[in-house]
Parts: sequence; structure tokens; C-alpha cells
Amino acid sequence: MVTPYIWRKSSYSGGGEGNACVEIADSPTHISIRDSKAPARATLTFPAGAFAPFLEALKATSSGDVLDPPAATLRA
Repeated sequence: MVTPYIWRKSSYSGGGEGNACVEIADSPTHISIRDSKAPARATLTFPAGAFAPFLEALKATSSGDVLDPPAATLRA
């Protein structure tokens, strides 16, 4: 039996109705993210151990740092 995801909105949703954000669902084995404005569209799913490096890479690129993750991060 498949358990449905429990989606929760990012704490960085912004003002108003909070529709300008992503939603996250997690399980012991993976993390899924989706656009809160279009929840029926595609989701991104990561192995649980790869999600933190993904977030760190996003932070690095948004701060202007050069993104050059180690090869092990890409295989996670």
C-alpha cells in the first residue's frame, strides 16, 4: 500500500496566501519538492542523502559562488 505524501509549504513562502513557494514531502528514503502554484505538475524527488547537498548548491549559486560540487555529491 502506498502512503500519500504529506506536503508542507516552505517557511519562506512570503506574504499573502503564500503561493509563491515550494512544498516539500519527505519519507525515510527520499524528499520530494513541487511548485505550490502548480501542485499537479511534476515533482522533483531526491534520495534523502542528496537533498542537503542540493540545497547547499542552490544557496551557493544564489549567493554568486561558483558551483563545483564534488563528484560524490552528483552520484548521491
